[in-house]
Amino acid sequence: LSLQQCTDGYEWDPVRQRCKDIDECEIVPDACKGGMKCVNHYGGYLCLPRTAQIIVNEREEAAAESTSGRNNVIRRTPADPQRAPPNPTHQIQCAAGYEQSDHNVCQDIDECATGTHNCRADQVCVNLRGSFSCQCPPGYQKRGDQCVDIDECTLPPYCHHRCVNTPGSYYCQCNAGFQLASNNHTCVDINECDANNPCAQQCYNILGSFICQCNPGFELSSDRINCEDTDECRTSSYICQYQCVNEPGKFSCVCPEGYQVVGGRTCQDINECETTNECREDEICWNYHGGFRCYPRNPCQEPYVLTSENRCVCPVSNAICRELPYSVVYKYMSIRSDRTVPSDIFQIQATTIYPNTINTFRIKAGNENGEFYLRQTSAVSAMLVLVKSLSGPREHIVDLEMLTVNSLNYRTSSVLRLTIIVGPYAF
Repeated sequence: LSLQQCTDGYEWDPVRQRCKDIDECEIVPDACKGGMKCVNHYGGYLCLPRTAQIIVNEREEAAAESTSGRNNVIRRTPADPQRAPPNPTHQIQCAAGYEQSDHNVCQDIDECATGTHNCRADQVCVNLRGSFSCQCPPGYQKRGDQCVDIDECTLPPYCHHRCVNTPGSYYCQCNAGFQLASNNHTCVDINECDANNPCAQQCYNILGSFICQCNPGFELSSDRINCEDTDECRTSSYICQYQCVNEPGKFSCVCPEGYQVVGGRTCQDINECETTNECREDEICWNYHGGFRCYPRNPCQEPYVLTSENRCVCPVSNAICRELPYSVVYKYMSIRSDRTVPSDIFQIQATTIYPNTINTFRIKAGNENGEFYLRQTSAVSAMLVLVKSLSGPREHIVDLEMLTVNSLNYRTSSVLRLTIIVGPYAF
């Protein structure tokens, strides 16, 4: 045997090599309260009234330990272990809260188990040595004879955000955008973007919430979640030079026939004369804003003959030519529609200068509606001025005449036949 093999209330006796009873009445200071006397017993002790007298039968081997009536305890050693038990009239008397056992010792009465307590239905019975106690269940406190709920939410903060009191307990709640941590007290942020990504396009998590953003070319709808196409064409009438075409998430600019898109928004004239055209061999191609036209390489009409490119001369040997301008030069130019006025558009100038001559300039034909004005800028030149805005597509043929006279009453004239092609657009 060893020290660890002795049960409670016993200790190892190294001399006798056995477990012996511990006299708690000797070693426990003031073991019994309220005027009760301490009576040692095998494996424990009893607290009895001081007037109580106890007769205990001991084994023969314990006779040497028996003393005379300390604490009115009479220990007797039986002569014959087989003899009958003592007279029942000498049985032990137990204090309140204790009862006699089959071994004629006092043992505690469990009032909670036997139902002999007087605890209320809302109380919990707790057994004590020789008595019992009525306590309140967890989450309640005793107020008088009643158990009332403890409002944990009024105590120092248990919950991170919100506390909800319940009968006998409480629980924590979190604000929107948060969830309870594993400790059921702390609130942690919910990453909505990782959880279910409510946004239609781009989702950004923030503390307790989230925000949605849209890709370029889209804008948030009123629900702040979905994205709607931004109609860039409606935001400004100047976003494209000609026409704006809205597309999902973007827009594109288109140009009319005869133009090409440059820089994504601007329309630039296509020079069909340099790329492809339908002019014949005996025609020249003239490009204008938004298109092209074919003109004859030899524009001369009888009695004029072609002397050089675009220059026709009426021979002096022909009598008919005496009443006609000596030469006619064909020129072509292109202007945009609705050009700002007044605007200088073309300059006419003498190619040959004779001494002692005077040159005058006039619009001989093609100005019936007064769209043009010819301003002489020097003795040998003049400027054609557009004074009324022109809208295209349209073609104007204007004859500009230069009259030359000298002191010998010499008189001659030459005509510049200017074909003005007005494009269909202002670009």
